[in-house]
Amino acid sequence: MYCPRFIYFMLYLKIPQKEENRYKVQLGRKIHEKKSKTNQEYLRKKLGVKKKLIEQKLSSKKYQIHGIVDEILFLEDGTAAPLDYKFAKYKDKIFKTYKYQAIMYSMLIKDNYNIDVNKAYLVYTRSKSRLEEVIINEEDFAKVKLVLEEIINIIDKGYYPTATSYKRRCRDCCYRNICVK
Repeated sequence: MYCPRFIYFMLYLKIPQKEENRYKVQLGRKIHEKKSKTNQEYLRKKLGVKKKLIEQKLSSKKYQIHGIVDEILFLEDGTAAPLDYKFAKYKDKIFKTYKYQAIMYSMLIKDNYNIDVNKAYLVYTRSKSRLEEVIINEEDFAKVKLVLEEIINIIDKGYYPTATSYKRRCRDCCYRNICVK
């Protein structure tokens, strides 16, 4: 979602992004590590959480995706929801990249736990841990499935996709020096 060419360089050409060298990535990882070790028994009662799992590595052959979900919340209504910590400030809207990642985590949870997922939560650590709810419906799952098909097409066929239309993203991209615009 950030840029289709990112998939091309990282997963088709297998050029590492070396994100471990980036300051914000390092800081974000430290915050994730701290969050995963503090309040492990704490359940968000206001959200109706009855159980949670922390840092779950999940994969799905069905969707051909994998990821580490910061927290899986099992709710009183019999559904589950991913909770993802973002090293970001909340800017009065939920970006599509965050929403689609939350939907993919939801797909992983549905596939691995055979449980309905119709919402996700984002915690913006740079906005006093502001909690935002993301409602997810079948249309959202269908959109993400199309995105996943495009990603698989890039990886399998070496299709060189169009770059993002948001040129500001190019400034902070690790592939900016090799990307032909």
